Amino acid sequence: MKRILFTLALPMGLALMAFNQTGCQPAAEPVANTNTPAVARETPPDTAAIEREILRIENDWPRVLKEKDVVAVGKVEADDLISVPPDGSLTTKAQDIKDIGEGNLTADSWEIAELKVTVLGADAAVASGRTIIKGGKYKAANGKVMNISGQYRFVDTFARRNGEWKLVAAAAVPVMNPVAEASPTPTPKASPATAATPAPRTTPAATKPAPATKAPPPPPAATP
Repeated sequence: MKRILFTLALPMGLALMAFNQTGCQPAAEPVANTNTPAVARETPPDTAAIEREILRIENDWPRVLKEKDVVAVGKVEADDLISVPPDGSLTTKAQDIKDIGEGNLTADSWEIAELKVTVLGADAAVASGRTIIKGGKYKAANGKVMNISGQYRFVDTFARRNGEWKLVAAAAVPVMNPVAEASPTPTPKASPATAATPAPRTTPAATKPAPATKAPPPPPAATP
């Protein structure tokens, strides 16, 4: 009987010894995770390249108008374009293509001045400037021809979509008191210097000096 109890107690004692050796040891410290993903740094936009592209688009409008280049209009203007012309109405990309293609919008001279581009980010930019139109006409849907000559301030908003810059919003207002371009002031020519009046010549004396008068002779000596 004692042998049986000893046989049963032996495994239990060994188990307790193993527990005392392992269970009482301090827990191992957690291993730091070294696989933390690095924070991606945003690449700054190429401001100079964006400005060049927007300037190219804006400066090309006079040519597009003259040559009725509807392909260029369709490429530059966004399908959801919001455009406010000087009369306060709303126009669409389809209307712009129709007006330019049918020659409803014409001008003898279409000049863009004071053009400036402000880059808002890698995919957004704003262009502003002044348009000077001479001999401009617009034929409305009712057949009425309106004179649109004058000066206008405009603001165009561009967004890059699928790698291409698109005009997504545009607005223009008339300049009520345009400043006339200063004409060069002619420089007055200097008047030729007046010739100095020659000094008058000395006039010779009209009468010659009279000869000196001789002294009278002394009186005669007294007679003794």
